Parts: sequence; structure tokens; C-alpha cells
Amino acid sequence: MVESWSFLDTAESNFRPLVVIELAKGTKEETIEWFTKRIVDKKADGGAQLLIQPLVMENGVENIYLVGASHLRLLLGAETVGLVKECSDNSMRTFTYSSRKTFKHFADDNHNFLTMAECQYIIKHELENLRAKSEKMIPGYPQAKLYPGKSIVRRLLTSGILVQIFPLHDREELKKLSHSWYGRVKVGYQPLDDIRCYFGETIALYFGFLEYFTFALIPMAVIGIPYYVFAWEDYDKYVMFATFNLLWSTVILEVWKRMCAILTYRWGTLLMKRQFEEPRPGFHGVLGINPVTGREEPVYSSIKRQLRIYLVSLPFVCLCLYFSLYVMMIYFDLEQWALDYHKENESNFSSLMLYVPSIIYAIVIEIMNRIYRYAAEFLTSWENHRLESSYQNHLILKVLVFNFLNCFASLFYIAFVLFDMKLLRQSLATLLITSQILNQFAESLLPYWLQKRYNRKMKKRMCSKKTDTDLSLAEQVNMEKEMGTYLGTFDDYLELFLQFGYVSLFSCVYPLAAVFAVLNNITEIYSDALKMCRVYKRPFAEPTASIGVWQLAFETMSVISVVTNCILIGMSPEVDALFPDSKMDLVLTVALVEHLLLALKFIMAFVIPDKPRDIQMKLAKLEFESLEALKQQVRAFQMQL
Repeated sequence: MVESWSFLDTAESNFRPLVVIELAKGTKEETIEWFTKRIVDKKADGGAQLLIQPLVMENGVENIYLVGASHLRLLLGAETVGLVKECSDNSMRTFTYSSRKTFKHFADDNHNFLTMAECQYIIKHELENLRAKSEKMIPGYPQAKLYPGKSIVRRLLTSGILVQIFPLHDREELKKLSHSWYGRVKVGYQPLDDIRCYFGETIALYFGFLEYFTFALIPMAVIGIPYYVFAWEDYDKYVMFATFNLLWSTVILEVWKRMCAILTYRWGTLLMKRQFEEPRPGFHGVLGINPVTGREEPVYSSIKRQLRIYLVSLPFVCLCLYFSLYVMMIYFDLEQWALDYHKENESNFSSLMLYVPSIIYAIVIEIMNRIYRYAAEFLTSWENHRLESSYQNHLILKVLVFNFLNCFASLFYIAFVLFDMKLLRQSLATLLITSQILNQFAESLLPYWLQKRYNRKMKKRMCSKKTDTDLSLAEQVNMEKEMGTYLGTFDDYLELFLQFGYVSLFSCVYPLAAVFAVLNNITEIYSDALKMCRVYKRPFAEPTASIGVWQLAFETMSVISVVTNCILIGMSPEVDALFPDSKMDLVLTVALVEHLLLALKFIMAFVIPDKPRDIQMKLAKLEFESLEALKQQVRAFQMQL
């Protein structure tokens, strides 16, 4: 590897811009000169060994730079980040430059061996790993302190010198992807492999899960329609539907693990080794020595972090949960008022008024969820977690707890305190449908309309001016840098998580919940695809082997659904009639059935393998070959001695 870097040339005749760097206007010349020099310097000198060119805009300001890399540099970078590619024998192996000829479709003149998303991911990795050597500060900005090993890009971002870094769209490829993805309404699967090549594995896996979950909802929807038509008021019949619900919620999650393994093996991320996590950009503390790496980095007391979590964050979350319950009780007061009004008037208007409290409450829930999300992000950032994974886990836990209580507390109260199945059905339908409409509007329609409006203004302004640089490239960069930033799949998975809760917890009393979920998800696929291609800047690809902590969240929800549906079954008149003398026998029987079903659920999870047999064999074979290669290296070293 060292020899490979030594002969790498930083110059290339055909410069291909891949990543855009926008510096703050008025950035000092010495800062720009130092930063660009570090980008193009050789790896041996602490640089990234990339290519960079300024993009001169019509006003002559040079605060935007285009970053690329030579083909050889990208191949060596692919080895550094541990990309996994398909070999000529159809096996998946970690790419190494020395064995490049053994990989399928590789040729020295084939610049498409690495996808554009992979190239941009490599450049992002190299830029983020630009580290200070002996510098004590960023040149020109004495307040922006540096120390050996500190990420230069992260310091520039936190100091406000670097505005943003984002990957460029490939307009031709984006046009093809848009046409095959959402350009025409069709019945069929999404082009997940094309999505993965363009946006990376994390986003492709989300759309794969969204597609899978939509298909998994179809059996519930098919059963729910006749159940709704023929047994609308007959709650005795929901025992069968609830029983099917129990099995369905377990099986679909176990089958998804297998589907996920198939996709990620094909994409190579199932084999990628986890890299050592660096401190997150917002982490701060007193400069010290990391005992693992031996490098200087900020050190923050874990005791202080725990005190912040338990003395500030936890009480705040509990206060928010109490406020959510208080709002819920106001909602029930409104429900009672609407019911009294209907009894007094008995008109079409009063019938419509029965749905008004639920609609208002659904809107309030969405507003509270969004406000709490900002508060949770602020608190989690203030807790000062060292690693991004730790930050994400604490944020997800806070958001899930609040969203679960905020969205489902009223339904639990209606079902198990008021015992009002008619109100439960009405509230569930209103909450589900209203939340779906609001999410579609807030996440897709409104951003798309605003972005389209901005694009029209930008095109008019760009066409009215003459510049020396490539007008189309300048126009593209100008439009993309003003687009919204895609903040990740967090909100998308959260929406599916809540939808899964509505369907699995109480759908037996409102069978059309799965039908509305299917219809929403079909439009969600198209609206999210439109959002990714037209509304937001292109996100950097992020390799992943699973949906992460969301798998655990969905499994937890399925466990809660077992308990909920067992209690609903026990409350049905049909089951209640079997225990006319002793209610305690009914409670004990329901508890026994619930424990047996949970045991069955965990047995099914154990029996159904997470990975298909053929993938298990391929992984075992690769592990055996790696061990044999390591043994040969050890023998060769011993013979040299």
C-alpha cells in the first residue's frame, strides 16, 4: 500500500467533479490556500491526495470548490475504506488494489468499476480524515484551535468557515433513475440495485424495507376488507383477526432479516468490517490522550454525562410525557362535549362534529412530536456523547418513548379504561388517516413546491447572465447548494414504526387500518422517491448491513402487540362468556395464553434463521479462506526468521 501511494499522481487531464465544498463568503485567502493545499498534498505529507478546482461564479466570488480524484486514487481509496466487490467467481470479497484483476468488470480503463456514490463516499472519507499535524490553529483564524489528530473539516464546520460539503448529482443517471423509479405509475418492484448505486446502501435499504413492509401489509388488508364489510359491529369476530395479527407481526420481522441479509450480501455491506469510530463533530472536552489510539483528542467525564442524562434529560422527558397525558385528557373532554352536542341536536352537522376532536388531537400530536424532536436533539447534543452511534441511540430512545406515548396513550386509555370499542375504532381511524395526510404534505408536497419555485427563479437568473465557466455546471451547483439537506432515514423509519403500531396493536377493531397503510405506503414510495431526486441535495452514501436499532424497535412493538391483542381477545364477549362465574380464571387464562404466545414468538425467532443457508455457507467459506491465508502468512514469516 505504501508503494502504491508513492507513485500516485494528483494530476488528471479529465477532471470529474464529484463533491462540492462551499466556504463562507469572505474567507481569508491564507485559509483557502492552506486548506486546498492539504487536500491536494500527498498522503505521506498528511494530505488527502485529491483534485480540487475553484468554480468561478458570475459575481467572480470563488468560495465554491469542486473536488474529484484520479481513477487510481479512487481504487486505492476503495481499499482503504474496505469496499466489498464481486469477484469473477461470483463471490463477494473485500477489494484490494493488488488483486484488482480478480474482480468482475474490472479493467484499467473502466472508470465505472466504482459507482459514483462509492467514489463520493471515498472522497468524503478522505476529507474527514484530513487531520492537523503541528498546526495549533486554522491559518487566519486564531480562535479556531487545532491540535495533532484533530479533523480539519470538522473544525472548519464548527468554526463556520466551511458552510457545507455535498456530493453532486449526475443529471443523466438521475434522469434514468427517476424514470424507472417514479416517472411512471406501474405495478412492480422498485429498482433497488439502481437506488443503491446512486444513493448508497442506507437509503436503498430503507426503500427496500418500505416496499417489503407494504407487501407484508397486503394479507392484513385482504382479510380486513371482508371483516370490515361483514362484521363491522360484531366484535365477537375480532378474536380470529387478532390471532392472525399475532402471527403476522412476528413472521414479517423474521422474514425481513433474511431479505435484508440477501440484499446486503449482494451489495457487499454484509461483509464490510466495522471501522473504528472517531469522536463525533459536536463532542467537546479537555484535551487528553485516548488510551486506545494514543492520539490527542477531547476527553469528557462519563460521570458528568450520566449526571446530565439522569438529572436533566430524564426529568425533562418525564415532564413532556406528563404534558402529553394532560393534552390527552383535554381531548377526552372535547370528545364528551361533541357526544353531548350530538345527543342534543341529532343532525348531520352534529354527526360530523363527532370527528372534530379526533382530528384536532391528531394535528396536535403531530405538532407536539415535531417540537419534542427538536428538544430531544438539543438535549442529546448537550449530553456530549463521544460517538455518533451513542448519540443516535440516545436520541432514538427519547423520541420513540415520547412518540409511542403521545400517539398510542389515548388508544390504550379508550380500550382498557373506558372499554369503548366504538370510540377506539373512530379514534384509531382518525389518528391514522390524519397523520398520514399531514406527513405526506409536510415531508413531500410542501418541500417539493418550494424547491420547484426556487428552481424557476434560479434558471431565469442564470440564463440572463453570461459567464466564462460552464453555465450548466454553475447552474447545477447553484441550485443544488440551495436545496434542503436530507437529514437521514430517521423520520422515515419513525413514520413506519408508528404505522406498524397502529396496524399491529388495535387493527382488529378497525380492520381497514392495514388498507389505509398500504395505500399510504404506495404513495409514500413515489413521494419519497420524488423527494430524494428533486427536493433534497444528494446525500453521501453510507454503507450499512441492516436497519440497525429500528429492527429492535419494531420487534419491541410486536411484543407489545401480543400483550395488547391478548387482552382485547380476553375482553371480547365471546371469550368472556366462557368464564361466567370467575373473572379471575379469565385473567389467568389470558395471561397464560399471552405467555405461551410470547414463547411461541421467541421460538419462531430462534427457529427462523436470520440469514439464508446459502449466504451462511458463503460467509463460512470466506472466513475459512481468511484463516488459511493468515496461517500461510504466519508460516512464511516464520520461515524468513
